[in-house]
Amino acid sequence: MMGDRTEHDSNTVSAQPGPLTRVSTMLAVVVAALGYFVDIFDLLLFAMVRKESLREVLGPRLAGLDTAAQDLLLRDWGVWLDNTLQTTGLVVGGVIWGVLGDRRGRLSVLFGSIVLYSVANVLNGFITDIDPSGPLRILHWIGCGSAIRQYEVLRVLAGIGLAGELGAGITLVAELVTPERRGVATTIVAAVGICGAIAGYFVTQVFAWRTSFLIGGGLGLALLALRFGVVESGMFSAVQRAHRPGRGAVWRLLWPRERLVRYLSVVLIALPIWYVVGVCVKYSDVIARSMGIIESERPVPGRAIMWCYVGLALGDLASGLASQWWRSRRLAIATFLGITAFSLLAYFSLGLMQANLGLTYAIIGLLGFGIGYWAVFVTTAAEHFGTDLRATAATTAPNVVRWSAAGSGAVWLMIEGWIGLDDPTAPWQAAAITGLVVMTLAALGWFGLRETYGTSLDWTER
Repeated sequence: MMGDRTEHDSNTVSAQPGPLTRVSTMLAVVVAALGYFVDIFDLLLFAMVRKESLREVLGPRLAGLDTAAQDLLLRDWGVWLDNTLQTTGLVVGGVIWGVLGDRRGRLSVLFGSIVLYSVANVLNGFITDIDPSGPLRILHWIGCGSAIRQYEVLRVLAGIGLAGELGAGITLVAELVTPERRGVATTIVAAVGICGAIAGYFVTQVFAWRTSFLIGGGLGLALLALRFGVVESGMFSAVQRAHRPGRGAVWRLLWPRERLVRYLSVVLIALPIWYVVGVCVKYSDVIARSMGIIESERPVPGRAIMWCYVGLALGDLASGLASQWWRSRRLAIATFLGITAFSLLAYFSLGLMQANLGLTYAIIGLLGFGIGYWAVFVTTAAEHFGTDLRATAATTAPNVVRWSAAGSGAVWLMIEGWIGLDDPTAPWQAAAITGLVVMTLAALGWFGLRETYGTSLDWTER
């Protein structure tokens, strides 16, 4: 029993989901998977077009700078827009959509979130410096007259929108399928969704950055039509009919202590995932330079992201199926944390090996495979909480983890400053130390996890 949970007895209301057909359940899995596909496509799109778009937007500021100085300026703006602003939007959106998911339903979140992030990404394709005397001069009045300010606002809005997709989709699917098949269904959602990053890479190779944003937003809006056939979770409907107090109350994740420990444990185990993506992969070109790798053998961030997500997709399938085969979420997570630790050692040894580009991308792919326990993580997040808090927990937890990319990035830059900005090896040394901290926190989180394989989700928090 999950600590303070209450099984459906005289104090709870049994969920009566009604005659859910196999077709409707499969449709929910398909829609959640495609929704997450578009979510990941749009979530990582900025990282893939970071240099191209910022070179255009920041053109005057880059003029006269040498290559190294340009790379650092683009890096700093990338960390600000992506690791800070977009991920802050994710954590704010995680709270908003999580509460709505437990109060208004899982489907309302699926519709609302995709509209917001799709519109934000479409508008991203049109950012430009506005004529102060032109018809859009009102943008200057509100501080958004320049392209870079519009970029900042839209990355926050996109982050808020992107926050709702995964948690609501995983919660809905987890509540619709049987406990024995739950891990397989959520693995399908995560593995298909991760492929959005691979698709995003190829789109950015064919189209300019503005067109890529338009395609990403358009895919999301096109997906809305498919969602009208999806049914609401019967478990949520039963709790909603019972007018149970405290549904979606965020403070309930923080009290009592047992529930807070449960929530923190779930979050901590996934910190390495977004440290790897947000620091080691997105800024692999900067880290490679600091390790002394010659320019022709340094990875391109967009391609590095693509290879990382190829590994991540395979890792999601492997970890999800392993958790089913072993009948243990905890064992699967521990195994993949071990693979991640080994991969990080190899990654930070690239300079010593004077690695060529092929080996660098191979190790980045291995890193992706190691952090490919994302599917098991989001499933575990849903399984650790009752129906009246499940959407809140399952939506906020992944977005707190995504937001941790801002924390990892900040720690990375802070340690780099301590080592000394004039030290050319500081970026990789600081990134390695940050990784050690992150992996230690993940290990602590693992010890606080409960085994949730095959448990019933038909219960509420006391």
